[in-house]
Amino acid sequence: MIDGPYFVLTVLGAVACGLVAGVFIGFSTFVMKGLAALPPAQGVAAMQAINVAAVKPAFMAVFMGATGVSAVLAVVTFVVWPDEGTVELLLGCALYLFGCFGVTVAANVPRNDALAKVDPASEHGAEYWRTYVTEWTMWNHIRTAAATAATVCLVLGLT
Repeated sequence: MIDGPYFVLTVLGAVACGLVAGVFIGFSTFVMKGLAALPPAQGVAAMQAINVAAVKPAFMAVFMGATGVSAVLAVVTFVVWPDEGTVELLLGCALYLFGCFGVTVAANVPRNDALAKVDPASEHGAEYWRTYVTEWTMWNHIRTAAATAATVCLVLGLT
């Protein structure tokens, strides 16, 4: 049975992963669709502003907090190796660390960095925007699924 600080750490991990999943599903289901419906110059400019706002403390505390909690929880789980829930906890941590944080670093951030360099009013900006929306959203779907599955795994690890 998981209890004490280990229980609290697991609950914090599940809540943080769930919050991140919620943000990402919002982007996948309506934010990116709304931005894609705008003229390219407006979509690019709006997403550039969103990407600047996203790296402020409010979101980064949750996103990086979930990353830190997942890493610590994985280490603690290896050390404690509980009688029940070990597989679920380790799987949840791996899903978040690789499927959410890893995909963000390897796929979404490079696209955000490239978008930041384009002039929203340029033809190049309009061309890149079409590619960006498709690729970024696909990778965001993966992050959403990974963060959601991580949440489920951590909750199952508690039961």
